[in-house]
Amino acid sequence: MEAQKDIARPDPALVRRAAGFSSATLHEAMGKRGALSNAIKPIFPEMKLCGPVVTVSSPPVDNLSIHKAIYESQKGDVLVVVVGGGYEAGYWGEIMTAAAQARGIAGLVIDGCVRDADLIHEMGFPIFSRGLSIRGTNKRGGGTINAPLLMDGTVVHPGDLIVGDRDGVVVVPRDEIAQILDESQKREEKEEKIVKELKAGKSTLEIYGWR
Repeated sequence: MEAQKDIARPDPALVRRAAGFSSATLHEAMGKRGALSNAIKPIFPEMKLCGPVVTVSSPPVDNLSIHKAIYESQKGDVLVVVVGGGYEAGYWGEIMTAAAQARGIAGLVIDGCVRDADLIHEMGFPIFSRGLSIRGTNKRGGGTINAPLLMDGTVVHPGDLIVGDRDGVVVVPRDEIAQILDESQKREEKEEKIVKELKAGKSTLEIYGWR
């Protein structure tokens, strides 16, 4: 398995700015694009993540490629993993969390399951997954690192921006980040104005012109 090592990442200032917006705001500002499946949730509700994507395509019930991806990542990256439909296994646990934290990795989004949830919570590492599973994995290898993924109908490229919170996970294409953040700011300002109008007695039907 070969990994693409030199991926382009977003400007860190844009990543910091993006962390101030919710996944829903970014999704709406993109024209309702980029949302991953609502089956992928934080393993604890307060978990949030934001960072450049390192993609991993892992064979079902095998996590060697995910181990390798930890060492292809840089500080602040988020691993985004698909598992070929092999959902019923715990691809990630305490040991991998410790390894990722030692590298400064900012989180994990996986279209599969993880285990050691309570320990990971104590360690303060954000994970978004389909759920929890105690079933072990193989170490035969295969898969890809930093190749484009198709995840829940959304194409995810290495170096894209991913943001996750209790509501869900959204992927923002790297070359659109600045524009989407500007649109997100406009959307938040508009919604603040609407809330004020509602508190002043207007109805949503009046404000939006729904008759």
